Amino acid sequence: MKPIRNEVKIALVGIVAIIILYFGMQFLKGLTMVSSDNNYYAHFKDVSGLSASSPVYANGYRVGVVEDIDYDYSRPNNVVATIGLDSKMKLPRGTRAEITSDLLGNVKLELRFGDNPLDLLQRGDTIEGGAQEGLMSKAGAMVPQIELMLPKLDSILTSVNALLADPAIRNSLGNIEDITANLTTTTRQLNQLSAQLNHQVPQMLVKVDTMLENTNGLTRQFNDINLPQTMQRVDKTMANLEQTTAAMNSREGTLGMLLHDAGLYRNLNATMNSADSLLIDLKQHPKRYVHFSLFGRKN
Repeated sequence: MKPIRNEVKIALVGIVAIIILYFGMQFLKGLTMVSSDNNYYAHFKDVSGLSASSPVYANGYRVGVVEDIDYDYSRPNNVVATIGLDSKMKLPRGTRAEITSDLLGNVKLELRFGDNPLDLLQRGDTIEGGAQEGLMSKAGAMVPQIELMLPKLDSILTSVNALLADPAIRNSLGNIEDITANLTTTTRQLNQLSAQLNHQVPQMLVKVDTMLENTNGLTRQFNDINLPQTMQRVDKTMANLEQTTAAMNSREGTLGMLLHDAGLYRNLNATMNSADSLLIDLKQHPKRYVHFSLFGRKN
């Protein structure tokens, strides 16, 4: 047997390397090397970010890959993406393919299933495609509004800076600090007062109970008093007082004459004056009225 030449060996090794490189690239792209997938076609107006080998998900689970993207020159605004799905995957009619992206910019294709699970698409059928309005799309839609708001924000910031530069604001902030300190002190005092009240309330309640008991006892005593009999006694006392007052107002009797007879008053007053003079003279000249001797009376 004629030996294989070195050139043939090198050519065979190169062919095998090219085949391995091709299938390796296909594997890295997410494409199956021996395809048993079902191919479907999705029509898009815009496939920005979508490329071949982009993953296809259904309910968050990877079920296939985008195998190819072609522009349909016969129909403007029509881009056809070839989708390879797992052979076990069945698509209800009305299924939609939406292009989505996350915050990191990774683009994928998300399948939104139709309502009727019994009416299924066949292999090679076409499904409707579109773009999902995710967080980034909504943020992009808000950019024009934000640009319109920037001049107003600039004016507002200028007004705020001018307001903060006002010395009155600084003084107000200083006053607020003083008020806060006073409130802190007041709160501390209130806490102390509350603690004292909590300590004194039981004693106060005991005193209140004692006062209520005394009040109840006084009420019972009032209830025990015979009010009609007491009123009769009061009426009698008032009648006697009226009689005494009438006797004093009349000119009869000693007390009435004493109150109304001026001559009796003058006589009593003269008698008192004479008695006073007699007592004074008695003190000054006692020998005129009292004579006492151990040896008899002296002429």
